[in-house]
Amino acid sequence: MNRRGFLAGTAISALARPAIGGSSKTLLFTPQSPLASLDPVWTSAMTTRNIGFQIYDVLFGRDEQMNPKPQMLAGYVIEDDGKRWTLTLRENQWFHDGDKVLARDCVASLRRWMVRDPAGATLQARLDALEAPDDRTIVLRLNRKAPWLPKALSKFQTAAVMVPERLAKTDPFKQMPEAIGSGPFRFLKDEYVIGSHAALVPFERYVPRDEKPSFTSGGHKVLVDRMEWKMIPDASTAANALTTGEIDWLEMPLPDLLPVLRNAPNVKIGRLDDYGFISQLRPNHVISPTNNVKLRRAIRGTINQREVMDAVMGGDPDSAIVPIGYLATGNPEVDMAGMEQITKKRSPAEIKALFADAGYSGERLVMLHTTDQPFYNLATLVVLDSLKQAGVNVEDQAMDWGTTLQRRGSKEPLDKGGWSLFVSVTPVPEYRDPLLSSLLRGNGKDAWIGWPDMPEMEVAYNAWLDAATPEEQTKLEREIQLIAIDQVPFIPLGRYLPRAAWTKAISDPGKGPAPTFWNVSKS
Repeated sequence: MNRRGFLAGTAISALARPAIGGSSKTLLFTPQSPLASLDPVWTSAMTTRNIGFQIYDVLFGRDEQMNPKPQMLAGYVIEDDGKRWTLTLRENQWFHDGDKVLARDCVASLRRWMVRDPAGATLQARLDALEAPDDRTIVLRLNRKAPWLPKALSKFQTAAVMVPERLAKTDPFKQMPEAIGSGPFRFLKDEYVIGSHAALVPFERYVPRDEKPSFTSGGHKVLVDRMEWKMIPDASTAANALTTGEIDWLEMPLPDLLPVLRNAPNVKIGRLDDYGFISQLRPNHVISPTNNVKLRRAIRGTINQREVMDAVMGGDPDSAIVPIGYLATGNPEVDMAGMEQITKKRSPAEIKALFADAGYSGERLVMLHTTDQPFYNLATLVVLDSLKQAGVNVEDQAMDWGTTLQRRGSKEPLDKGGWSLFVSVTPVPEYRDPLLSSLLRGNGKDAWIGWPDMPEMEVAYNAWLDAATPEEQTKLEREIQLIAIDQVPFIPLGRYLPRAAWTKAISDPGKGPAPTFWNVSKS
């Protein structure tokens, strides 16, 4: 398959243009995809998550090594053999609307998050009570131990962000009407143009922690007067804007454009994320025909991860890793279990036999094809080509990312706007063990979008949560990998570690799986 046909013959214009935008202290950022929502609990979209960390705060942050650390908390105490957690809020924390952050706000925020996030649902199942006995104290009384609680509350997709109680009472399946948090940046509602422009300013009442900043943990100090998010869907236009000073920071330049950016005298390129993403194809488990596990296996049999990653990261091949399975623990005993089902190169006759065994007879599949996010678009094009070569009747429905976010939540049949497949990505740290691996859960209607019902997976998952030793956990992780190989909750397409680019006018950004804007200065 020819890669990046739309980039053929393109190059960044050499014509110099004057820098535009705000003052010299305005940080101008272009995200990987247009911003379509400001509610990081309603959606797991990474752009929403990224701006969310600037607006909202969390009880526990994570350092660069992915260790949870108290963030909004002054500390916590574990009692009753691990079944009672008492969390104490830091003093002098305020929401952007002027109200003080209270424990009851946090309780309501946690309750809303637990409805939408699979790890939150796991915590909910172990809760006997979630209370706010006073303004600074949050008490969780559990029916079973949950030593992983800080890790769950520090996850960054979907993040357990804290908002005022009145907003936390918003239906979890509807977007909050306002973006009000207690984070270091305050969102400017009047300037927001969905999918085009967003602006934030420092929150004057925010009090940073004293510790050294490390990813989402530590002291978050705002060193600029203003930050603007400028959405530029076209990759070449975005790269050109960086070289001419129209923006300061490009989150994920297309790999084919890196050589030109390296030659720009005012641009620096670096890998801020040492973990990367797992690209995956998510099937709909409740709508025919992808609710047929044999068909999901047949679809997986058409996919060549190397071809997908060559399309996605061809201009930066050292940033792609294949093969990848369903977990990324770093232990080959787990990560490589059953991988022959993914790595085996099948002949056209063998692929045809897989579809025949699945009973597939030309039924229509609908692919939600996100076209305005290059990494998703390129992976989708390879998948579509592979399916069509296998004789699959797949309908390519092109749309922007915001429409994908709306459409993928539907459980309607295909003739009523439903869907069969879409490409998404997940940060690798969420797959280092089963706890936060949302796409591996098999809890039916409470599972992440796609809603797989895999009782065997849930038994193994819950056993892992209660495993007494690392050896027992490893055994269960291998079992979870093999169940996923068999049941195909999603189809892994490969792992990639994109680079970022920024101008020398700003200080080097911090490292982590998401861009962080605190402690970044501009000269």
